[in-house]
Parts: sequence; C-alpha cells; structure tokens
Amino acid sequence: MTAGLTPISFPAYETLRPVTDLSGVILCDNPSEMTFEGTNTVVLRAPGSPTCVVVDPGPDDRAHAERIAAIVGEVELVVVTHRHGDHTDGIDHLRAFTTAPVRAAEGRFCRDAAPLVTDGDDDEVIHAAGLDITVLGTPGHTADSVSLEVRPAGAGFTARPDCVVLGDTILGRDSTVLDSTDGDLGDYLGSMDLLAARADGVIGIPGHGPDVENTGLAAQVLGQHRRDRLEQIVAARAELGRDASAEAITQHIYRDVTPFLLKVAEQSTKVALRYLDRLDAEA
Repeated sequence: MTAGLTPISFPAYETLRPVTDLSGVILCDNPSEMTFEGTNTVVLRAPGSPTCVVVDPGPDDRAHAERIAAIVGEVELVVVTHRHGDHTDGIDHLRAFTTAPVRAAEGRFCRDAAPLVTDGDDDEVIHAAGLDITVLGTPGHTADSVSLEVRPAGAGFTARPDCVVLGDTILGRDSTVLDSTDGDLGDYLGSMDLLAARADGVIGIPGHGPDVENTGLAAQVLGQHRRDRLEQIVAARAELGRDASAEAITQHIYRDVTPFLLKVAEQSTKVALRYLDRLDAEA
C-alpha cells in the first residue's frame, strides 16, 4: 500500500496514510484524553486487489464513514477488534455506504456474518482482499479483544506477518486501560506473552496513536510493566490494609497525574485486585 505514494506523517486526519505494503490508516478526527489523536480505522488489501478489508469503523461519526467509503472503494469485509464505542459506533454508518458483512467476536456487532472464532485450538484465518488474516484472541483490555496478523494470500503461516492490527491491546504509546467491567489482568499478561512470541520485529497498527515499530518488543515491555505495577499494588495493599479501596491504592501508587488519568488508572487497579483475589482463592 506504500508503493508509489507520497509519505504521509502521523497524525493526518481523514486521509489514507500508508503503513506497510498491505496496510494503511484513516485517522478519525475524534481526539480526546482517551483516544489520543483519534481512532485509527485500518485498511487492508493486497497490491492489485479490487477490494479491501476495513478494521474498526470508528465512532458515531457519519462523516468519517463517508470518507472511508470514498477513499477505499469496494469493501469486502469489515472487522471489529473489540466492543468499545469509539471502534464500533460507526458500523451502521459505514453500512450505509457498503453492503460488506461485519464480523466481531461479539455477535451484537456482526452484520450478515458469523462472529469471529477466538476460542478454538486453531486460529481462524480470514481470506479476503488477497490476504490471509489470522485472528488472535488477545483479551485483557476487554474480554472480546482480538488482534489480526496480516499476510499475503498463500504466504504460509511460517512467514513473518506484514503487520499486526492491535485494536487497543497495545497502543501507539503508553499502556492501555484494562476495562473494569470485563478486563482481566491474567488474560492481558497472556496476550502480551502471545504477541511477544509471535510478533518480534513486526509492525503493529494500534487503535490509537502512532504505529508500533516492533510489536513483540512492545508486548515484552508492557507485560513487564504490568507485572511491576502488580508488585506495587501488592505492596500498597500490604501497607494500606487488605480492605483498602482501588481508589486509595491508585492514589498511593500514581503520583503527579491529572484527576482524569487517576480515575482511568483506577480501572486497571480494580482489574489487578480481582486478579490477586482470584490467585488467593486458587492457592
């Protein structure tokens, strides 16, 4: 997707920014403290393919959906990485411009297609737009989070992926929040171990922020960061008492952050405390 095109620097709103030969990003103009510069809608296609795959239509923004449709041409398939509204609320807006089926791990986001398979012994492989797209279950941020390994059709699974589409499992900078409703620290650590093993040296395309230069290395770093943070939570709980709230523990650990970011970090602390309690119960 990069051949013959003028390089476009990040961020560049509502235009196709090439990332690799098989991928590009259309950045939605919805910046915020949670979305960084905005939501990355990912476009996947093999060179010469008349169709493409769109990943994460973005938020409730009809203009963004219209822009996607105008840029990419025929959409063969839409895929959703996880349930959050800044990735899913644009599904039906995009459907107004294309009849392409929509697939996600959760059935409520699917349109004219079955949910993604993420819990079997073998990874599901989607064949579309001249590509083989391997669906990896990478829960932790949310229970339904997936990542997508992208290869040219027929390249074989021993070939290094062209890229990995990450959703919010790994962000372009900083660490992702573990959603306190269905996020799970044990799952997240497992997802980091999986990506560290499978994506060394592979470019990652996150749901927010700039491209990840080495997904495997980023996964190693983020996994260790979570383990270090868990040790801090254990120490804070020992100091403050076992009944200390997530709010108190978060305030004890996180210093010099804004009130907004403190509330965001509290979600991950709640998830970590659930993880510790589960370990205690299993001991």
